[in-house]
Amino acid sequence: MDVSQFDYDLPEELIAQTPLLNREASRLLVLDKYTGMQEHKRFRDLPAFLRPGDTLVLNNTKVIPARLFGIKEETGAKIEVLLLSEGAEHTWEALVKPAKRIKKGTAVTFGDGLLEAVCTEELPEGRRRLAMRFDGIFHEVLDQLGEMPLPPYIQEQLEEKDRYQTVYAAHRGSAAAPTAGLHFTEDMLAFLKSKGVHTAYLTLHVGLGTFRPVSAETVEEHTMHAEYYELPQEAADVLNSTKAAGDRIIAVGTTSARTLETIARDLDGSFQKASGWTDIFIYPGFQFRAVDALLTNFHLPKSTLMMLVSALAGRDAILSAYQEAVKQQYRFFSFGDAMLITDTKERDDARSNV
Repeated sequence: MDVSQFDYDLPEELIAQTPLLNREASRLLVLDKYTGMQEHKRFRDLPAFLRPGDTLVLNNTKVIPARLFGIKEETGAKIEVLLLSEGAEHTWEALVKPAKRIKKGTAVTFGDGLLEAVCTEELPEGRRRLAMRFDGIFHEVLDQLGEMPLPPYIQEQLEEKDRYQTVYAAHRGSAAAPTAGLHFTEDMLAFLKSKGVHTAYLTLHVGLGTFRPVSAETVEEHTMHAEYYELPQEAADVLNSTKAAGDRIIAVGTTSARTLETIARDLDGSFQKASGWTDIFIYPGFQFRAVDALLTNFHLPKSTLMMLVSALAGRDAILSAYQEAVKQQYRFFSFGDAMLITDTKERDDARSNV
């Protein structure tokens, strides 16, 4: 399958550079995954498309201020470090620029010596293993020195760090936000709970592979990045009960979808407490075992996320919806608008319960 089949034209001015003042004010394109029918709504209309017994699955990872700017001790050269994943004993895998300046044994200091990173291993693609030296608590030092690692297509400065976090973010570890969840407010979640909609929380720490372009010419040649996930037993129990009752599991974001499908694949469609690394690659032809519907944002052309949503709704329907979103001046990518992929019967049932 040619990667170019997942391309589309996007005017640069439609790439959202800043978040909306009100999280719920973003637009919502509702797409029927069977018929391709489209509806244009606002995110605040989401409850009308859900019904009692549905379970929303949310990724409660927390983005860390992972971008650091330091000085190479030997030469004074400026070095940029982007923390990717934490290892044992305060070691981190990181993306370093310029990587050629950082060899094994090289030390970089940050914040006039508040933090020092020593390279212990040289890895491919500009990555390095760094041992951190500091006084006190590492994440407090990081909060003081680090910046939020916004995606490369966002040029504006983020005035409030919390706007690149979901309101339910709990577990530190992501280099990027699970952006579909950015639309939710605490009031929205409380209202959905009062309506009988369940929530289940999992954790998948989002890595920079989310933004890595597909360099292969065909989908089948692409190697997927791996990300760490955890599903607690409490969430597994909710998911199993939902399936047993014949109700719907609605993944909030592709990170939640990938985690659910990883676990369901290994357990023949059921769930239990689990953790590990997933490199699951979902593209057209994939058979979903967990996810009935998906709430997501609009994704980059020719990305693995475009392939995932195409697997759920069909490539033609997705490309048609994206063309309509461009025509209707939707906002794209991390701070942009949302899409709900569901089906007509579910919508009709939902409306009868509102």
